[in-house]
Amino acid sequence: MSEPTKLPPEIDTSVAHSARVYNYWLGGKDYFPADKRAGDAYRAKVPLIGPMAKESRDFLRRTISYLARDVGIRQFLDLGAGLPTDDNTHEVAQRSAPDSRVVYVDHDPLVLLHVHAMRTTTPEGATDYVLADMRDTDTVLQGAAKTLDMTKPIALVSNDVLGHIVDWDEALSLVRRLVERLASGSYLVLSHSTVADENHREVQEEYNNSGAIPYILREPSVTVALFEGLELVEPGYTSLPRWRPDANTGRLSDRAGWGGVARIP
Repeated sequence: MSEPTKLPPEIDTSVAHSARVYNYWLGGKDYFPADKRAGDAYRAKVPLIGPMAKESRDFLRRTISYLARDVGIRQFLDLGAGLPTDDNTHEVAQRSAPDSRVVYVDHDPLVLLHVHAMRTTTPEGATDYVLADMRDTDTVLQGAAKTLDMTKPIALVSNDVLGHIVDWDEALSLVRRLVERLASGSYLVLSHSTVADENHREVQEEYNNSGAIPYILREPSVTVALFEGLELVEPGYTSLPRWRPDANTGRLSDRAGWGGVARIP
């Protein structure tokens, strides 16, 4: 990525940033040399990290398609928007249901530079953005209410972002605070990265100690608690490639991430 002439002062291009590294692994263009170096170093030790990232993205595509096409959900609140790539939530939802309304949440100033890309929408639907830390649930929900009808079902989307909350109790509390304020019949779409093997754990710890924003890998036996009190849809909470796979689902990294979809009673 060539640096724009004007970057917000909060953006430190000398230190790797998870959203930009992830964008690099997905084949995007929104990254800096520090992100490429970190991404290459990680991939040299965990060669499947590229497929892992793509399988996480593909899980998002399948779950959003399921909710828009098969369940009839027309409102989506996506935590941690990240940098635009292919098959963003609004693109997937509006392919199945053009009248879908999508709100993204992120606090990254670089993401803010790409708001225009995230706001493309069908004439029938809407796409908007809330600049906030996802842990600030009041700000998130107040901002979302400008676009979404909070009295009707909403899909709360948390795709591989909760690992950035280092404290587990805080991550669990965040999800529960948001879920309890959504209408009955809403859904939670959630995935979380786990440890593919001990080498993967060690490489992630090296990355976390590099000065970059850390990501905590957690076991599915822990993260399944995020769905407590909700009605998991088949096939339940499972490794990402096993959640309703289709012809485009990759099968290379069956261990690296788990996800599920649950209805909020």
